[in-house]
Amino acid sequence: MSKHLTGLVLIAAAACGPKPTSPPAEPTVAPATPPEPAALTLDGAWALAETQPLVDKTQTVRLAPDLAHLTAGERAAVAKLLEVGAIMQELYEDQRHIDAPAARALLARLEPSPHHDHLRLLHRLFQGPIANTLDNQRVPFLGVRPIAPGKTVYPWGIEAAELDAYLAAHPTRRDALLAPRTVVRRTDAAAISLDLAALDRHPVLDALHPGLRAELEALRGAPGGFHAVPYSVAYADRLVRAHALLLAAADAVAADDAEFAGYLRNRGRDLLTDDYEAGDAAWVTGEFKNLNAQIGSYETYDDELHGAKTFFSLSLLARRPADSEALRATLGALQAFEDALPYADKKRVRDRIPVGVYDVIADFGQARGGNTATILPNEAYLARRYGRTILLRANIMRDPTLFAGTDTAWRSVIAPAHADDLTADATFHRTLWHEVGHYLGVDATADGRPLDDALGDTTDLLEEMKADLVSLFSARALRARGYYDDAALRAVYAAGVRRVLQNNRPRRDQPYGTMQLMQWNFFLEKGLLRFDAASGRLAIDYKRYHDVVAELLGRVLAVQRAGDKTAAGRFIDQYTRWDDALHGVVAQRIRDAQRYRYSLFRYAALGE
Repeated sequence: MSKHLTGLVLIAAAACGPKPTSPPAEPTVAPATPPEPAALTLDGAWALAETQPLVDKTQTVRLAPDLAHLTAGERAAVAKLLEVGAIMQELYEDQRHIDAPAARALLARLEPSPHHDHLRLLHRLFQGPIANTLDNQRVPFLGVRPIAPGKTVYPWGIEAAELDAYLAAHPTRRDALLAPRTVVRRTDAAAISLDLAALDRHPVLDALHPGLRAELEALRGAPGGFHAVPYSVAYADRLVRAHALLLAAADAVAADDAEFAGYLRNRGRDLLTDDYEAGDAAWVTGEFKNLNAQIGSYETYDDELHGAKTFFSLSLLARRPADSEALRATLGALQAFEDALPYADKKRVRDRIPVGVYDVIADFGQARGGNTATILPNEAYLARRYGRTILLRANIMRDPTLFAGTDTAWRSVIAPAHADDLTADATFHRTLWHEVGHYLGVDATADGRPLDDALGDTTDLLEEMKADLVSLFSARALRARGYYDDAALRAVYAAGVRRVLQNNRPRRDQPYGTMQLMQWNFFLEKGLLRFDAASGRLAIDYKRYHDVVAELLGRVLAVQRAGDKTAAGRFIDQYTRWDDALHGVVAQRIRDAQRYRYSLFRYAALGE
């Protein structure tokens, strides 16, 4: 059964279903959240000398696409959608850290000064009070609590072992507790009162989640254990406001783009039902004109406890019509690419999926921070019913400042013979086919389980590596079709190598960095890459490229198909070694070459 829910999700220790004969002791009842600290002050905040190194390594990228072609109705819709974006930004920050509201309040009341301005910049850059330092450590730069793997979508500070023990003892509640759009709470009087109060304030939620009130009332006499409530209840006030704004945006744009307006209305309702099917169907199958928008909670990267919970985002986009139409014409049928992948039991895919080239107007929440492309929705059953949509963000992927930094790092560690191989256009096409790669390949285990159920917190890492490798594996077939010429193929292969080179040892909780390190090590093991210790540079054996990628892709697909989380962990451990005499040397050369380590995005549409 899909973890996507169509209504109420609510469980507790005393809920229906027989208990084991000798159940484990229930955990000690704790408050729904830790007591709020006193109003946050600058005690514990980094000093100017501590903020300066990160600020010095931060470049600002301002996105200001030309919107003169938008109609008056579209411009009015943009204004409303930017308001929804601000709500999604706040929700995302609050999902990630329990002290996010206090941090925002502190920074808002600080007077302008170099020190205070630095703190505000870091908060904007890292979307909260936890910095990712130059040596890739996550530490608070304000006097807040350390990060917790379950963020606030689980009880703050809970350990995986406690929740896993509860799930093992109550297997019938697993799907509900790990549903993608619910907040897990410890069941106590405070939590129940909080949720009932949300229903009292918003009768619409009472109507859309029948039975919720009665089950919450029943839990008053059954403290202990855990229960889960839909995001629409946990974040009721803000999502009800977002719903109203989406309806207003739909009304504004309806005369100019009826299909986009229909999508916005459906998505507004989705935010209150926590069932995204209506909005996703309208989104994927719609023929929109000048605007598009990714709205809601989709990706699970921030859930470091179970890799199950989605986090809020909004990406508002202006379509590039000529580029979009040209790209659609070149993609062709996709079934042949699926059939060529190195695994058995190929699936049937829709030959054509919506692809658009866009300029970012503004990004919020999980979408912010240089996101280059998206393919959604993620739920396998929705992809089967309606397909998926690919959104390529051209004004990020082809930004000359951003590519200049990539090219500088490339030249610092690659053998001179390969220095000119990398191009911005190759990065664009590698990214496009990475997104197509998410659509192809294994999407369920051999015994029919969803990948995230089977593989837990390794799911995203393996899925991203699969997509990387499909992009590179498909390149030879695309060359045969004339999509690439020889130089373009070489450039895409170079982009695949640049992708995997790290400037710091990745943490295990970083799925992108970890899967990139795995590829780097596999490429070294198989001779696709060779490290010269004397020069500290890497050479590429392009003749080995396709076969090595095919071998690694086959292994990834096999791990996904088997659905064995323990085996997946062993596979990851096998290829995440770090040798300071090799990886460390390359990483240091990249760091030395990089003028900037961070990119802070500003948006003209927000008056920035």
